[in-house]
Amino acid sequence: MTPKDLIARRVAQEIRPGTLVNLGIGIPTRVSDHLPEGMGVFFQWENGVVGLGHRPPEGMGDRHLTDAGGSCVSAVPGASIIDSAFSFGLIRGGHLDLTVLGGLQVDARGRLANWMIPGEYVPGMGGAMDLVTGAKRVIVAMLHCVHGQSKIVPECTLPLTSPRRVDLIVTELAVIAPREDGLHLLETAPDVSLAEVLAATAAPLLVAGEVPEMDLR
Repeated sequence: MTPKDLIARRVAQEIRPGTLVNLGIGIPTRVSDHLPEGMGVFFQWENGVVGLGHRPPEGMGDRHLTDAGGSCVSAVPGASIIDSAFSFGLIRGGHLDLTVLGGLQVDARGRLANWMIPGEYVPGMGGAMDLVTGAKRVIVAMLHCVHGQSKIVPECTLPLTSPRRVDLIVTELAVIAPREDGLHLLETAPDVSLAEVLAATAAPLLVAGEVPEMDLR
């Protein structure tokens, strides 16, 4: 299992039947591949699709049915195509049960930064500001480090997506819950030690007792 698929599989365990879920660009797009059929979960993209299915096999995509990043997707029975205004009405109106977003940084207070400078060849804001503000629950799915540098930091040096504290951070090394008193380490990845997680994390982590290993079955 690749690190990105490990993250996606662990995030999939947080999704409950009958919920409306937004999946961001990048690692979050893999989450739907790790859910069993028949859960009644409706995945939404801000470009106006409600009811996304698994990613189609290579060569079987329809260029008229894409996610917010332009990748081909499939649709489940009962799916709807809506305009962007209606889509953002769902987001801003508080109707999303969960959003799963990628991240560039998360700070010690659980605040997300997942965009950089508009106009440059780097990630832009997109709908992330609305999603972090409007969704009932926010999960960040990202690699723990980039170029050897921790993405979980004492203070974000990139612009904040929202001042709201996210609910959960899932990386290929750990599951971390930002709370009022700091970042709580909930789980480590298989074959990853507590010492390795602490060494790879720039922000302080709170550890209470023995930390269990992720159950990815």
